[in-house]
Amino acid sequence: MTEPAINERAQYLLKALIERHIRDGQPVGSKTLAQDSGLDLSPATIRNVVADLERLGLVHAPHTSAGRVPTELGYRLFIDNLVSVKPLGEPEVQTIAEQLDAEVETSTLLENASAMLSGLTRMAGVVMLPFQKQEALRHIEFLPLSDNRVLAILVINERDVQNRVIQTSRSYSRVELERVANYLNTQFEGQNLSTVRRKLLDEMQGDREHIDRLMRSTIEIAQQAFEDDDAGTQDYVLAGETNLMGYEEMADVTRLRQLFEAFNEKRAMLDLFDKSLQAQGVQIFIGQESGYEVFDNCSVVTATYSSADDEVLGVLGVIGPTRMAYDRIIPVVDVTAKLLGHVLNPRN
Repeated sequence: MTEPAINERAQYLLKALIERHIRDGQPVGSKTLAQDSGLDLSPATIRNVVADLERLGLVHAPHTSAGRVPTELGYRLFIDNLVSVKPLGEPEVQTIAEQLDAEVETSTLLENASAMLSGLTRMAGVVMLPFQKQEALRHIEFLPLSDNRVLAILVINERDVQNRVIQTSRSYSRVELERVANYLNTQFEGQNLSTVRRKLLDEMQGDREHIDRLMRSTIEIAQQAFEDDDAGTQDYVLAGETNLMGYEEMADVTRLRQLFEAFNEKRAMLDLFDKSLQAQGVQIFIGQESGYEVFDNCSVVTATYSSADDEVLGVLGVIGPTRMAYDRIIPVVDVTAKLLGHVLNPRN
């Protein structure tokens, strides 16, 4: 989303409107906004500012209501620029740490973390299972096959050999494939496969107009050679999804059923997790930003949890209505991710 530029007064009123709507779930009128903002502005001035916010697509009037509610774009501007995140107090951090008992089995620990996220937020808590095996690339070779196909031979860790047949857009000579293999071995030997995939993804998203033929060939071949075959088997622990039934804006039975089906099928959730793995810090997907219609009325707040040497182990998060208390949810997710990573470190 491209956020429109608004002046300081409009930002202040938008912040007051969104915070009020998050608290009570009702459209916010000019009179209420005047009281909440504390600004010495006439009702007419406030109505004009709200009208400007509506023209910019930051708020809208539901049905024939005189009040306004934030749009997804309004929430995005609020989260990126206006939300006042409240750090958790020491007692709250201690409570989270105590519930992440380092003495229990990993499966129980993840279930506890998911249930705790749900309990603290009254929404759905979700924790992706940590990657169990660190796979380091030792060597890669490519052999040309017929019909624009290439055989990729990967040596993983010390002895694990994987063969993959790649379908390419054109035929490649043995010399070209040797150059691609030499480049990949030079750049990525000894690195974890998840790191290799992430770096290749960055290359794919770069300016292809300014990369040479070798790099174009490398990207085409390598993105398939290092495709994550285990992504479809990755799993997560979900808790508290029935909490979502308590929110008026999510009470539509059909949409709830579709959402619960998406939880069971896992593909949409795992796709969001995959996006989170490529980023740093807390990530927030608002409604349509997820790319899945089933999440249109939801926000998903995620954070990665990592090992002591910053190797990402997995993702956790909270799923709830777009009208959630982001100032509270963000630090809960962030602190839980940091503490979970700390507890898991001795096991990795």
